[in-house]
Amino acid sequence: MQFLQNENIILRALEPEDLEFLYRWENDTTHWLSANTRSPYSRFQLKEYISQAKNDIYTDGSLRLMISDRKSGNTVGTVDLFDFDIHHSRVALGLFVAEEFQGKGYASQSLKLVEEYVFMFLKINQLYVQIAESNLASRRIFEHEYELHGVLKNWTRSESGFENILTYQRFGIDKSGK
Repeated sequence: MQFLQNENIILRALEPEDLEFLYRWENDTTHWLSANTRSPYSRFQLKEYISQAKNDIYTDGSLRLMISDRKSGNTVGTVDLFDFDIHHSRVALGLFVAEEFQGKGYASQSLKLVEEYVFMFLKINQLYVQIAESNLASRRIFEHEYELHGVLKNWTRSESGFENILTYQRFGIDKSGK
């Protein structure tokens, strides 16, 4: 089985050429609340991040993959695996598709590919996501195959006050750890 790609997309490692995508996406203030970002990133900071990333979740504790369309070659978003805990066999997931590419199946295809990679290749027990209650588009992606296991009340500050965060989990092996 080949991981991290299908007939439409490839989830690939960061390249120096991704600097401008990251600069634009990381500095888009409309995403800062959901990304828990407080300030902009400089090109220098992002260039250092790209050059220092080992692309090894066991070394870095995280892994960022770029979502690329196989036919057009467009880089359309990112998948982040972070808060990797090898002892408890779990990792958090972040998924971003640039606005101009949303609604074309990139998110759902990327999710399937990263699940196969995490569960079948890395042999990790659990993927989890934390989504703002108001983020209906993200919730729709995860509600079908992920279980809602928690609500963090008034967890993040939003423009309208405080907002709940929903925690969804998906297990790769049975829940008893067998």
